[in-house]
Amino acid sequence: MPRFQPNILSESDISRLIEMAWEDRTPFDAIEKSFGISESQVIELMRHKLKRSSFKLWRERVSGRATKHVALRSKLVERAYCPTQYKNK
Repeated sequence: MPRFQPNILSESDISRLIEMAWEDRTPFDAIEKSFGISESQVIELMRHKLKRSSFKLWRERVSGRATKHVALRSKLVERAYCPTQYKNK
């Protein structure tokens, strides 16, 4: 698998991608669909962009979390985000 090159995304795209990666209900599949970046590339980007302690917290949070992986999600979860997460700009 080719290494992720962060310079292919704008800073605003990287910021949004990091926000999506932190969100509990946003699966890695949605990130891949939006940005064309696989789960392993998201992990690499997070490792590169976050402080070591923040990256460690994030990895603990998402490892094995069913809502981050579509195949593990309950069929009752129908959306990828909380209705209140998007703020009017």
